[in-house]
Amino acid sequence: MRAYTSDHFVLPLPEGHRFPMPKYRLLRDRVAAQLPGIRLEEAPPASDGELALAHEPVYVAAVSEGLLSAAAQREIGFPWSPRMAERARRSVGATIAAARAALAEGVSANLAGGTHHASADKGSGYCVFNDTAVAARLMQAEWHRLHKALLRVVVIDLDVHQGNGTAAVFADDPTVFTFSMHGERNFPFRKVPGDLDVELPDGCGDLPYLAALDAALEQVWRHHEGRLPGLAFYLAGADPHENDRLGRLKLTAAGMAERDRRVLAALRERRIPVALSMAGGYGRDIHETVALQAHTLELAADSWHAWQRRARVPMEQSLA
Repeated sequence: MRAYTSDHFVLPLPEGHRFPMPKYRLLRDRVAAQLPGIRLEEAPPASDGELALAHEPVYVAAVSEGLLSAAAQREIGFPWSPRMAERARRSVGATIAAARAALAEGVSANLAGGTHHASADKGSGYCVFNDTAVAARLMQAEWHRLHKALLRVVVIDLDVHQGNGTAAVFADDPTVFTFSMHGERNFPFRKVPGDLDVELPDGCGDLPYLAALDAALEQVWRHHEGRLPGLAFYLAGADPHENDRLGRLKLTAAGMAERDRRVLAALRERRIPVALSMAGGYGRDIHETVALQAHTLELAADSWHAWQRRARVPMEQSLA
């Protein structure tokens, strides 16, 4: 399975900043050492034209040229620097590359991404550009050019925080279905309604979480009955875990793994390609967050292998 990295482009942060920047390098190192079924590739940067598919050109220029106001930088949560702008482009580029790979092979991943709080004209909550929104729009354009057909997209956002930016970008777009399951009382405190929002109480554990997920996925498939999406984006945030500093939910590591299995199995059974992103993860122990996200990637690689086996069966039958 192909997975894309951008951790070589380190975002410089002031001492004591609570964003866990080292986790991306640690995750890449763990995947490289322990998951031989995943092929790591460095992400290309997203271009201005690609970013403008989901963002206002004025905002793209402000990020690129260092013209963000102090208030805009505070809302994002990062001070501007050339490396901040470059890393944001690479994070989007990784999801674009993962989406292309998913359409070709069934499953792929970005070892960062899931920047779902960024909307068309601003960033927010550690999100500069919205990688999912840009990649979805670009894949739709490329698909139409190649196949002269509409590519429907579903966003399955299981980060503990609501995907308000993604919902805002696609608010009037019936070709992209946005589903977010998140903490009711968590950030952002002013939610932007998506196509399906499931709000969970603080302290929600494995069994009620998985029951809510099953019910929500059934709603997603009912909505798409007769016209399944041709591509999914899965934001597999590690922050619903019980030891996350910002999460407030109480999922165990086993519950998190079962969440990923159910999502990946549902997509695989329907032959919907999926590009994963790691989204949030703010564990009290950064190594625990890395382990959770590495296990998500291991399950994704298992799903990729299942895609390849199923793809070979018809060919082998035709040669028999």
